[in-house]
Amino acid sequence: MDGMGAQQAVQSTRRAPATMSVLRYVHAIPIRPHQPARVPGVRVTLLRRVRWGAALLLVAVLLWAALAPLRYPTRERTLVFARGAGSVAPVPAEVHLTLGVRDVLLLHNRDTAPHVFGQVLVLPGHVFRLPFEQAGDYVYACDAAPGQAVTVRVANHPDPGWARLGWRLRAFVEAVRTLPVEAPGD
Repeated sequence: MDGMGAQQAVQSTRRAPATMSVLRYVHAIPIRPHQPARVPGVRVTLLRRVRWGAALLLVAVLLWAALAPLRYPTRERTLVFARGAGSVAPVPAEVHLTLGVRDVLLLHNRDTAPHVFGQVLVLPGHVFRLPFEQAGDYVYACDAAPGQAVTVRVANHPDPGWARLGWRLRAFVEAVRTLPVEAPGD
C-alpha cells in the first residue's frame, strides 16, 4: 500500500464510527405521528382559552335565541296614559305586538283627564283591554300621541331560526329603548 492509500484507509476508519453514532442517534428518536408538531415558544395561553370559551358561549346563546319557544309572563303590552299625557309624557306613535306572544294591548289611564283611543274613551283610573287576532297594521286616533295617531303593528308568530332570532333582538332593543328614566328619589 502506498502512502496515499494508507491515509485514506485511516481516514475512512476514523469517519465510520462517527457516522454510525449519528445514525444510531437519529434512529433512537421516537416518532409520534399522533401528536401535533409544536412550534417552539408557542403555548395555548389562558387568554386564547377564554376567547374560545366566550365564542362557544355566544354560539350557544344564539342557538337558544333562534330555536327556543317564545314565552312572556303575560300576553299584554301596557300603554300608559301618564299624568299630563298630552304634553309631558306622550304615548308612543308605534306599538309592536306579536300574535301568540304579546297580542293584547292594555290601555291604562293614570291621567286626571279621559283619553280617546280609537273608538274607546278611557276614563281616569280605568283600564281597557284591546285584543288582536290577526296580523296587520292598525291605526287608531289618540289625543295623547304625537300626530294624534297611534299605529299598532301586529306581527305573526316568528318561525324558529333567523326570524325568531331577529324578533328577539328587536324585542331586546325595544325593551332597552323604552326603559323608564326615573331619578333615585322618585
